Amino acid sequence: MQALKEWAVVCRALEEGRQVVLLRKGGILEFRDGFEVKHDRFLLFPTYEHQLKEHLQPDYADKLDAVLRAQPPAGMNVLTSYAEARRVKEVPANGDPSMLKRLEKYHIWSESYVNARMAYNPKKPMSVILVRVYKLDSPITVSSKPEWAGCKSWIPVDLAASGRPAISDSAFAEIESKVAEVLR
Repeated sequence: MQALKEWAVVCRALEEGRQVVLLRKGGILEFRDGFEVKHDRFLLFPTYEHQLKEHLQPDYADKLDAVLRAQPPAGMNVLTSYAEARRVKEVPANGDPSMLKRLEKYHIWSESYVNARMAYNPKKPMSVILVRVYKLDSPITVSSKPEWAGCKSWIPVDLAASGRPAISDSAFAEIESKVAEVLR
């Protein structure tokens, strides 16, 4: 299974069920092509760069300190969850800004951060990805490889994973229905 690099605080929010939507534009190394959902099922690879409290909604900003204290030693990472992409919609930079606003209860990013990401690389759309997250049966510790460094989204971890849903089937079905309504 491949891995998607994502802020560690977002990985935590996904595992807690506080977040179910990812908003992606792609990193600096993907500027030309933009972000692409390359895999329907993927490990979540926590990253610790670029995370700031002001990029988070106030109800979740205080979680960042605990996430940073739990950071693994340099050169190591601990994977604790995987996700399935259930729905993907690309929102053009000149698209309906109210759509992203209506999704704010499904993620932890601040409105100003979402707007900044939307403005980044304005020729490329923002990918809105509804994900079903699963906590791994056992955490996976990996040694980071030099080729995994940098602002890119996908890395070839290629590990098998199994786990249990972060939120119940009924709760996810209700959220999925509401998110689908927003994305129409």
